[in-house]
Amino acid sequence: MINRSINTKVYLAVGVTDMRKSINALTAIIQECFKLDIFGQNAFVFCNKSKDKIKIVQWDNNGFWLHYKRLEKGIFNWPNSKDQTIEITNRELSWLLEGLTIKQESAHKKINVKKVV
Repeated sequence: MINRSINTKVYLAVGVTDMRKSINALTAIIQECFKLDIFGQNAFVFCNKSKDKIKIVQWDNNGFWLHYKRLEKGIFNWPNSKDQTIEITNRELSWLLEGLTIKQESAHKKINVKKVV
């Protein structure tokens, strides 16, 4: 189960990842290439060249979760970026997994309200 608490940070490994890679290889990329904490409340999302497969790696107390989704039709709207990783929200991850782009212009913007009355 993907931990999608409010404190969970979601990182996309922008670019192409070989989906034959195991948990060990993916966590090595996270630690050595991206210099990110693999043992925190983070989810790391990888996509293949065809953009029809996604893997999500996440630490859970005493071991790693590896989530894998393969689309039977269509592709994921995987973002292009010059960065190696980009941080997105849980909401944007949901959009991505549903086939939408991570930037939904018509979505309600988050507001910070201090009191109701």
